[in-house]
Amino acid sequence: MTTTPSSLGPKRIYIQEVVTRDGFQAESAFIPTEQKIALINRLSRAGYAKIEVSSFTNPKAIPMLADAEAVMKGIERVAGVEYTVLIPNLKGAERALSVGVDEFNLVMSVSEAHNQSNLKMSREGSFQGLLSVIDLAHRNHTAVNISLSTSFGCPMSGITSLSELMHWVDRFADVGVRGMTICDTTGMANPAQVQAVCEAVQSKYPQLQWTLHFHNTRGMGLANALAAVNTGIDRFDSSLGGLGGCPYAPGATGNICTEELVYMFDLMGFNTNMQIDTLLECSRDLQSLIGRTLPSQLLMAGKVDRLYAAPCQS
Repeated sequence: MTTTPSSLGPKRIYIQEVVTRDGFQAESAFIPTEQKIALINRLSRAGYAKIEVSSFTNPKAIPMLADAEAVMKGIERVAGVEYTVLIPNLKGAERALSVGVDEFNLVMSVSEAHNQSNLKMSREGSFQGLLSVIDLAHRNHTAVNISLSTSFGCPMSGITSLSELMHWVDRFADVGVRGMTICDTTGMANPAQVQAVCEAVQSKYPQLQWTLHFHNTRGMGLANALAAVNTGIDRFDSSLGGLGGCPYAPGATGNICTEELVYMFDLMGFNTNMQIDTLLECSRDLQSLIGRTLPSQLLMAGKVDRLYAAPCQS
């Protein structure tokens, strides 16, 4: 099934920003709290459906995000934008509840090897630990999303089979989560695989909110996003400027770039509700903030309406 804009109006695509969590977590130089807050405040007015503000993990594990509470307290919340955070465990969940987050984003890997590397425990151990967090969220009327890392492949164990992915999808669906994110953590997916996975999960659980999280490690991020849209997926994680990548996965640099994803969908006639010029301004300023060039091709080349003077004829 191909999903394209129709006579009923452009298909709505929901963009979810992860730069201040997924993008910042691997940066070595601490980004000041006030700078994080200022960036989120700008992004909140750019048309996003959701912003992943930070992670409530142990500050010793990820020093860059040790100011999670301060950032959540300091941002100006904009109506219509959900502010989500990554929650690793029950202690992190309790911290997040104290500052009124809109959603818990819980993470585990479909790959046993990656889960051991990333979370230092088995998949079953992660699942059992997350059940208590889900119960706490339900008791506090907080939405829960499950992000399944290495859903398409793991550099330590190879391509992830659809049956293995569906095993964990089934288990989390059974405990009443609102949505799930299917993550291509190390950029191993291809469009045919994406199509098969997206069709399978939507067919079995059409009531869940499905998000796709791609990395551009091997240059297929936008192609994979288009394959997902063509199955009916309408939510995507992305990172401003393409910043970030999993620090526990070899070769996993490069989240899919927000401005490139938005611009592609906008040119195709989809409704992203996003302000592309604001994104480009924020991405340009982010380069100054982190002190290096970002991998955004759109930021380098500009939009297609950027015209140049024709060369002089001699």
